[in-house]
Amino acid sequence: MSFIARLVAGAGLASVLAISAGAQEMTITHRQGEVTLPAAPKKVLVLDWAAVDTLDAMGVAVAGVPGSNAPDYLSKYNGNDYLKIGSLFEPDVEAIAAADADLLILGGRSAKAYPQVEGLLPTIDLSVDNGAFLDSVTANITELGNIFGAQDRAAEMVGELEAKIAKVKADAQGKGRALMLVVSGGKIGVYGPDSRTGWIHNELGLPSVMDGVDDRSDRGDAASYEFILDRNPDWMFVVDRDAAVGREAGEAAKAVLDNELVRQTNAWKNDHVVYLHPQEAYIVMNGYQAVNRLLDQVDAALTDAQ
Repeated sequence: MSFIARLVAGAGLASVLAISAGAQEMTITHRQGEVTLPAAPKKVLVLDWAAVDTLDAMGVAVAGVPGSNAPDYLSKYNGNDYLKIGSLFEPDVEAIAAADADLLILGGRSAKAYPQVEGLLPTIDLSVDNGAFLDSVTANITELGNIFGAQDRAAEMVGELEAKIAKVKADAQGKGRALMLVVSGGKIGVYGPDSRTGWIHNELGLPSVMDGVDDRSDRGDAASYEFILDRNPDWMFVVDRDAAVGREAGEAAKAVLDNELVRQTNAWKNDHVVYLHPQEAYIVMNGYQAVNRLLDQVDAALTDAQ
């Protein structure tokens, strides 16, 4: 059984158990296994901005969050009301152990910390599968709704996303091929169909101008102006990494791409260069609010091109 199938099945199981008596055990299936809780969690720590994003939209309170890289629209979590439990890459094990929480949620960058923390308290990994990105996002929303007794709100959120995805897919038909770029420190990289933003290619229907991208680095597969012109995409979607992480170093993505060769591409000539919301595309990526904003942005560009 695939991970997505297991996740959906686990979400269903959690739902059945959560609806039972308040003290009933709850079993949660996640990316690195299963965990059983004696009851629905009341105090939750989250070391993943995507999960914070989704729980925020769901109206579920969290006690602990990452201590860095909060996106602007979640800036309230910078306040002292929220325990800081480490960075996206490194958990503060002492803070987590002392928090006396019922559940810790990891995902994405923090998933590698699972062996360090899963012995401290019940821990789940809600990382998504880039090969089934949108299904992973909606499955996580359903799972979180079941865990926290917010099934109605979760169903509403999933329905909104699914309707929006269907519209963007329809609007993308016949719009041509796309190139996904990341700009960092004045350098250009390519994100491919299997990357964090590959769902725009694979699931929305804007095929990539190339396959076989070595984009394991967060800065993508190194590219040049000549390469961009040679591929001549109909669309360019751009992630400004420096803007996402709040760095002043390097030129802004728009300035980097404003080059004689890039200006010859179909994408540039037709004003089909979309600078994705940087924090949503690079930091949060798969949270409900982040995906909503990115879908709106992509659809607005496609609609304008009609």
